[in-house]
Amino acid sequence: MNRVEKALMHGLFVHLHHNIDKAIDFNMFRLLNEKVAKTWPGLVLVGPDANDDAGVIKVPGGDAYIVGKMESHNSPCVARPYDSAATGAGGAMRDVVAMGGRPLFALDFIGTRPLEESVLVGPCGFQGECTCGKCEVMTSGERVNLMLKGIRDMCDAMDVFVIGGGFSTSFSDIVPACVVAVFGKLVTEKPLTKPAKNIGDKIILIGETGRDGNDTLYRAGLVPEMRPALALFGEERATMEASLSAFKTGKINACSDLGAAGIGAAVCESARYGGFGARVDLTGAPLKGEDITPEEILICETQGRMLMQVGPGDVDDVLGAVRAHGAKATVIGEITGDDGATFTCRGQVVASIPNKPTAAQLAELE
Repeated sequence: MNRVEKALMHGLFVHLHHNIDKAIDFNMFRLLNEKVAKTWPGLVLVGPDANDDAGVIKVPGGDAYIVGKMESHNSPCVARPYDSAATGAGGAMRDVVAMGGRPLFALDFIGTRPLEESVLVGPCGFQGECTCGKCEVMTSGERVNLMLKGIRDMCDAMDVFVIGGGFSTSFSDIVPACVVAVFGKLVTEKPLTKPAKNIGDKIILIGETGRDGNDTLYRAGLVPEMRPALALFGEERATMEASLSAFKTGKINACSDLGAAGIGAAVCESARYGGFGARVDLTGAPLKGEDITPEEILICETQGRMLMQVGPGDVDDVLGAVRAHGAKATVIGEITGDDGATFTCRGQVVASIPNKPTAAQLAELE
């Protein structure tokens, strides 16, 4: 495994962010939902056991469907509290959009040390002592204000109500809690889902990719400093409106937002969950800035992006709907019958990710 393969496979198959089922018994919730369904039959369309971007439930007595997702951005708030709280909210909103919904309201929870205690904000925050000269010492209360402002500003950019939340100063850890739950109304005929549906479907990337957001590399132990993604308010709004416009064509076969591990995770999970493979050429991905490496294009977590899959004959219609809202979009690959995903850039293979790693590969990742 090369460096980026190791980081991406660690994120996909080892780290709990993409493997919650290793820590949580989803069957427990499935059984609960089956029991509740005796009172409210047929209401849950997408539950937690589906492991999709968000859940979908029908409102009793009507035809409306609600999409809901809760997102945490705890560790990134050590280094960038404002941006990380904002992108936590934005990520939950994108998850709602990815299922075919428009976000409507949010609930947030902040947990932190007592407000008067000092905290170190910046790249050295996890060590508790600054050696880079870029960190800032502030009170826990000042950090809370930055986090709340980040959530507020993202909701403002996306026209999402904040209707409540929770707050606690009983946390003693270096890492604060930043949790945002977002709910919206399904605007598509049925929920869009993450798994790939057809061999030959084209993969469309919406939004530009930068080099910010190296959390996956950091969690894999491959970089010494966490560099969380920056909040991109205008781009988030443009991507949401462009995605909703694309949904109106009725030609989207699969959809996923780009969060942790970026393009790499979104493509690999979609292909694997659908029982397919994928071939992706990163050469044409719209970029924010210059000198961005193929590794960064594949795995960085720049915000305000979405991945969609459409039939070959529907590409022009979908691209037209997306670009009408000023969003950048391009075809970067297609779904295949392979047993894994291959990523290339400028004619060179960047990473090959199997749908199921060997025992030896997993041992190396652990």
